[in-house]
Amino acid sequence: MKIFITVALILASCLPAAFAADPIDLLPPENLQGWTRIPIPAISGVNPKVQWRVDAASKTLICAGDGGHEWLRYDKELSDFVLEADWRFAPKDGETRYNSGIGIRLSKMGEIWYQAQTGLAGAYLFGQNFADGGLKSFNLKAQMKENRVKPAGEWNHFEIRCEGDRITLSVNGEVVSDLTGVGMRRGYIGLEAEGYEIAFRNLKLRVLP
Repeated sequence: MKIFITVALILASCLPAAFAADPIDLLPPENLQGWTRIPIPAISGVNPKVQWRVDAASKTLICAGDGGHEWLRYDKELSDFVLEADWRFAPKDGETRYNSGIGIRLSKMGEIWYQAQTGLAGAYLFGQNFADGGLKSFNLKAQMKENRVKPAGEWNHFEIRCEGDRITLSVNGEVVSDLTGVGMRRGYIGLEAEGYEIAFRNLKLRVLP
């Protein structure tokens, strides 16, 4: 028995850190409990119109895009984690400027933000990095070697890894952005409303040790 326990402990210690915890399903309940609407910019005030709803049957979170610019913020502060999410825009005739995003390591009211951009022109990391005692804007669009985003109406898959001072974004199975020197080591996840209907599903969070 002692030998068996020792072997089991050795094997467990050899597992990759990313698999140290089971994934958490982040799909909000229908009343959005555990999530908070944060206006962009934070001082502008929240629009009374609620533009977020959960379709329980399809296990999908839908933003109608008609209630102003805001984050829907997951209320638990996080440090190191891997977030997976599927997303798609609702097609609209003649529309080409679809825009939204997934925020990671946001400050509580979103004044400091790192964002995985969702748009038909491509997906990449951009935002405001807190480092060297101040804020500095960054945009990794030029680092994106190819546009891996599918047309409106088709599902895309993001994997966002935050670990230490590094954030990595994979789109549909390939890394497109890799940011180092991240000053914010803790923060919040947010889903962005920016005037376009977008749906999210398979929101899976794996907290890293």
